Amino acid sequence: MSIAATIDHTLLRPEAPRPVIHRLVAEAIEHGFASVCVNGRFVADVAKMLQGTGVQACAVVDFPLGAAEVAAKAQEAAHIVRYGAGEIDFVSHLPPLMRRDLAAAREEWTCVVKAARAVAHDVCVKVIIESALLMREVSADEGEARIATACEAAKSSGCDFVKTSTGFHPAGGATTDAVRWMKQHAGGLRVKASGGIRTRADAVGMLAVGADRLGTSSGVSILRGET
Repeated sequence: MSIAATIDHTLLRPEAPRPVIHRLVAEAIEHGFASVCVNGRFVADVAKMLQGTGVQACAVVDFPLGAAEVAAKAQEAAHIVRYGAGEIDFVSHLPPLMRRDLAAAREEWTCVVKAARAVAHDVCVKVIIESALLMREVSADEGEARIATACEAAKSSGCDFVKTSTGFHPAGGATTDAVRWMKQHAGGLRVKASGGIRTRADAVGMLAVGADRLGTSSGVSILRGET
């Protein structure tokens, strides 16, 4: 598989105007990226423009904090699928992951997955776990255990992917250690690395340790081999 086919071409800056989103779509079609990932406000436009191209429309849910009440998060997920998203990336509520509360994480995530799939049964669901936060200021063993809990919650709630990061959290983005642990514990789920992937070397490194998908706003420059 080419690097291009693993890239979710992403623009989530709150100040991004519609013409820039349209350019993002054109780039994704030109290069054969996996998806265009945007805020929910733009998903209907993006889905319409991508129809028949093979590139998926992806939108984020409860981004970037993951702190909304569960019913609101589920409602947002259903809404953006109804408006054309073939993929959703939702942010987990983080405290359950930090304390390794599998039941609480699974309960929230199941609600989001069910709401999205009630609209479209084949929608691809990715859960964002902020892996850098889970690994910060704890031992390697504890960091891995937190990630393992997140992977188990993702499997048992019906998610398709477990994703490292929003790219907005001060703890940081994807690391090769996090991706390696996620792949090890994902039990067949796919892994998306996101946050700080800006060069071809970054992309190749993440794919080498098990990433199936890359979330980046630097997809075009990555393909050109720019550093």
